[in-house]
Amino acid sequence: MRYNPHGKRLFDLLVCLLVLPLVVPVGFVIAFISAVVYRQQVFYSHLRPGFAGKPFVFYKFSTLMPQEERNGVALTDGERQTRWGKFLRDYSLDELPQIYNILIGDMSWIGPRPLLMEYLPLYTPQEARRHQVKPGLTGLAQVKGRNEIGWYQKMFYDQQYVKNISFKLDITILTKTAFSVLEGQRTNFGKKPVHSTTNAESASPYLSSEELVVR
Repeated sequence: MRYNPHGKRLFDLLVCLLVLPLVVPVGFVIAFISAVVYRQQVFYSHLRPGFAGKPFVFYKFSTLMPQEERNGVALTDGERQTRWGKFLRDYSLDELPQIYNILIGDMSWIGPRPLLMEYLPLYTPQEARRHQVKPGLTGLAQVKGRNEIGWYQKMFYDQQYVKNISFKLDITILTKTAFSVLEGQRTNFGKKPVHSTTNAESASPYLSSEELVVR
């Protein structure tokens, strides 16, 4: 069953009402441990493209050391990650502040993950369709492999979500995400995508796939 943007917004708010009594205390505990026990920055904010590519401020719990280089050599995100930060990432707890983004309407529970502003010029017209809906806290690409799948696969799943968006699909993704979070997922820090715009009209090899959206 497909639904209009107003129905999806109502769905987002209802889920927020259900989870906030649990999330708020957990958020305070995470903030306390980050600030008092590990003495690290609590929140991370960054400008990300939202619906129609419009920028919004995106929030997460910080998982990296502020130090960006050592002995003049730039540190990778993996090297900057703290043990506490790794725990938060493995169980997706660093994403909890984005519920605020959902409440104010910048994001949805389900949708393509908000990437970086600098990626906008790199999208083909097909890939740019991911911005026809609000970005999500989780999405089809995340339940299909999160950090274990490549750029083209993520773009394919984002486009499949936009094409097949429905209440049933959102419930399926949300359920799969919940089980995935409970199991814990190791986070890999991949390289930034190198995406050619030489032939902008050509789709990735995955776009012709007949693979089902959710199995």
